[in-house]
Amino acid sequence: MSSAGPTRRDFLFVATGAVGAIGAAATLVPLIAQMNPDSSTVAAGAPIEVDLAPITQGQAIKVFWRGKPIYIEHRSKSEIEAARNVDVASLPDPQADQARVKAGHDQWLVVIGICTHLGCIPIARQGDFGGFFCPCHGSHYDTSGRIRQGPAPANLAIPPYAFLSDSKIRIG
Repeated sequence: MSSAGPTRRDFLFVATGAVGAIGAAATLVPLIAQMNPDSSTVAAGAPIEVDLAPITQGQAIKVFWRGKPIYIEHRSKSEIEAARNVDVASLPDPQADQARVKAGHDQWLVVIGICTHLGCIPIARQGDFGGFFCPCHGSHYDTSGRIRQGPAPANLAIPPYAFLSDSKIRIG
């Protein structure tokens, strides 16, 4: 007995195959999704924007980018002049102040607040040179974030940043 139309057995084969395919897809979706990075990981590498308007002259703030402390300091004209009058050749890590700030925005110093000696967090607007002081081992940085005294071998690092306007920067 052969019939030209679909049989009950044909329906069961198609239905079983469809359920199996849906089950396989449902199993693969979470396996593939777990390969994507965590949202906190994505956010940790994202650039941040900082509004500079509330920062008064002579004030330093600390923000965090990629888990690192970033100091943003609003320097006075006298601090800028003092940083520029230093004999660069006398510094342990010679670098001119103009190379550490963005042209036209000399009053804003942006540095990564991690001591280059052993990775401690220095204190802003402290020390013998009025810049940064690392109390752990006594490194003194000037108002340009350059090492002036102590065991630190290098200047405070400068993160990648750009001015979006006169009162806003993007770090990262």
